[in-house]
Amino acid sequence: MTVTVAAVLAADGINIAKNVGFGIIAFGMVFAALCVVSTRNIVHAALWLVVVLGGVAAQYILAGAEFVAVSQVLVYIGAVMVLFLFGIMLTRAKIGSDEGMFNDGWALGIPVAALLFGLLGWVIIDYAGDDVIANQTPTPTVMLSDAYLGPFLIPFLALTFVLLAAAIGAIVIARKD
Repeated sequence: MTVTVAAVLAADGINIAKNVGFGIIAFGMVFAALCVVSTRNIVHAALWLVVVLGGVAAQYILAGAEFVAVSQVLVYIGAVMVLFLFGIMLTRAKIGSDEGMFNDGWALGIPVAALLFGLLGWVIIDYAGDDVIANQTPTPTVMLSDAYLGPFLIPFLALTFVLLAAAIGAIVIARKD
């Protein structure tokens, strides 16, 4: 079996593009996660969390797990985040900037986070090394997701956003501030 140079370069080009895409998405997720924990507005924090969860779905798409990505969008962004936003809106908590939400010992978290980041990076590099994930053939899950979600995915997602907008509007109108 002979492997041509063009085939090897094409495979390396795909891996390089995936690595660049992973890096861009991961940078956006880290930025959004930092915004989640640093913003003083709880609604903005929930919306930044939507960006983080969307990045997770994008990483799943990049890995070739489209069904898991759609499940991520439907379950976490579509259901859990709606639950968070409803909980925020239905409680009579102050919406907006709140100065009393932060702990005085927040500076201790920076070196602890740096230590944990370094430890996690070391463990990942030590475990994986230079291993490359091989391309896999479609599994029955991929065929199942294509059969169920293929023709109806866009209308279903559009309907969820319309229902979300209607529910948020109803809560805003019903809220007495």
